[in-house]
Amino acid sequence: MTGPRIVIIGGGILGCTVAARLLECEPQARLSLVDQGLIGGGASMYSAGVHFPVGRSERVRRLSGASADYYQTLHARHPQLPMHGFDFFVAAGSADAEQVRARCAGLRPLSAEERRQVMPELPYGQEVWRMPDCHAMDVQGLAQWYARRLRERAELLEGVGVEAIREHVDGVSVLLSSGRSLAADAVVLCPGPWANEGCWRELTAALDIRVKKVVALHLQRPPEHGHALFFPVEDAFLAPLPQRGHWLFSYTCQQWDVTPDKCRQARVEARELDEAREALRGIAPALAQQLGSGRVFCDAYSPSREPLVQFVGRHQRILFAGAGNGSGYRLAPGIAAEALALLNHALTTG
Repeated sequence: MTGPRIVIIGGGILGCTVAARLLECEPQARLSLVDQGLIGGGASMYSAGVHFPVGRSERVRRLSGASADYYQTLHARHPQLPMHGFDFFVAAGSADAEQVRARCAGLRPLSAEERRQVMPELPYGQEVWRMPDCHAMDVQGLAQWYARRLRERAELLEGVGVEAIREHVDGVSVLLSSGRSLAADAVVLCPGPWANEGCWRELTAALDIRVKKVVALHLQRPPEHGHALFFPVEDAFLAPLPQRGHWLFSYTCQQWDVTPDKCRQARVEARELDEAREALRGIAPALAQQLGSGRVFCDAYSPSREPLVQFVGRHQRILFAGAGNGSGYRLAPGIAAEALALLNHALTTG
């Protein structure tokens, strides 16, 4: 007995996670995964891969918690994965303490002495909590690990564009740049920051997705402490990257409506260094001048700042999953679970 024919468009961390979870749940599925470049070569290549169970809404907190459980189980089964656990701490002013505790689960307050040991550069007046279940992952490495395993059971098409998607009552046809046409029972769109590009832009137009530039700076400081700091009020974090030998500072860059193809050519600009240094001065001023380089790309953001998982075709055959709002890796397993639940319901009731 054969399973459903599914085409996944987009081979970033979310597309790969959807593919892996689909075959876990539906081993007989006939799966094709299509990417215009190489697997993990888009936004996933630039991801910091830092996971912490935080969310502005109940749904995002649930997705984050489900993803944490999934990654811990995955790493226990496959300890060779490029995943590094570390202590994670949350810092905020006393006036914001109640708001922080609502967003972050399982926090334990630190004493003043513990706080000094964690990060002596933090200014006085900051409260610090320890947060459980945090890690960092080489996201591109994980996507490529998924791909190696998927090739044994699915068709992976790299360097192939999608020219057209035609939905019918009983299925979908996907025309590729190679001239081939794929017939599917359903398509899952996981285009990452290319959400408004390509032949599916009319399908996603009603989602009101915007694409924002994402900038993270490299802190020229050996990651000897092995712990990270999250600043929820500023929406910024400091994290060690032991596999690269430096720290990373992620802050909120407010440059909107960029395009991913242009972002591929983007470099860290002086104004972005100034913005990042100013942000870091407010939370760890002694470190600000150590910022000098970094990484630049972009991501898709939804109006609600929650990931979008919904059908965009007329016949519930084309499912969009994405708009991770800068948290694609952190939420990918939870998003994938939602996507597969919707897909299963549509295919079994349709």
